[in-house]
Amino acid sequence: MENRQRLMRLIKLAHGMVENTDLEKHRQSQDQIGELVGRSKELTFREMDLDGMYCEWVSLNRAHIHKQVILHCHGGGYSTGSSLYARTLTAKLASCTGMEVLAFDYRLAPEHPAPAPLEDALKVWDYLMLKGYGARDVIITGDSAGGNLALALVLKLKEQGRLLPKGLVLMSPWTDLTSSGESFREKEDLDPVLNASYIERMIHAYAEGRDLQDPYLSPLFGNFEGFPPTYIQVGSNEILLSDSIRLKEKMQAAGVNVKLDVFEGMWHVFQMAPFKTAYDAMDKNVGFIIDELMHF
Repeated sequence: MENRQRLMRLIKLAHGMVENTDLEKHRQSQDQIGELVGRSKELTFREMDLDGMYCEWVSLNRAHIHKQVILHCHGGGYSTGSSLYARTLTAKLASCTGMEVLAFDYRLAPEHPAPAPLEDALKVWDYLMLKGYGARDVIITGDSAGGNLALALVLKLKEQGRLLPKGLVLMSPWTDLTSSGESFREKEDLDPVLNASYIERMIHAYAEGRDLQDPYLSPLFGNFEGFPPTYIQVGSNEILLSDSIRLKEKMQAAGVNVKLDVFEGMWHVFQMAPFKTAYDAMDKNVGFIIDELMHF
């Protein structure tokens, strides 16, 4: 217990070093962390320009799976984050699954508020379809705001009557911009990464003046009938715990094949960290992808 508390204090300190009120410096710091942590001699990172949007393919240098692809939506409160920062996750996903991972730099708030990120996600989805992938060849992953975007993308595809991806893997998804879950009050003192004031700033930048119960802003309020199998991970100490628990309950009520794992003592998107519980969680993500999705 003492070691875990010490680790959480270190995580809080590290997060505070990059959570600068100067958004540009914050974004640059995240990119530097992603480049440092995501380095691996066994991986190739290939840049791609999609009509002015930076994208990045992550793949193993050795033989790997080409038929299926993981589309990753990065987190950052819709105001920060990038494909470089996402290497803390995309490198692990590519290494462990043997699949190619595509990350993309959707436009960020406050320069580009909603619905700009969803429009960019649709552009990447259309690119994959034109490239020859079928919808059932794609697994969408997302962390934090990226989990929000992943859900919003599938809701939009469903609204358009299009085929849906094979599955979803969500890490600490931000599903409710109304902040109505109990964990917003009960877990704020425990969460070493997020707090209510930070979340409020992100909401203001991304969705000011909009109906926060709009499912494309708060997917928790969407209709999940017909959704693909979904796996959710969340830490027991994070302020967004309720976002995951309530999402699982709503999906289950809609008949979705959904599984939720709550990791005791963990914080927001702990999977980024280089320690055993994070690797165990990524192993579970990979197990879900391979066992639950790839065999059907």
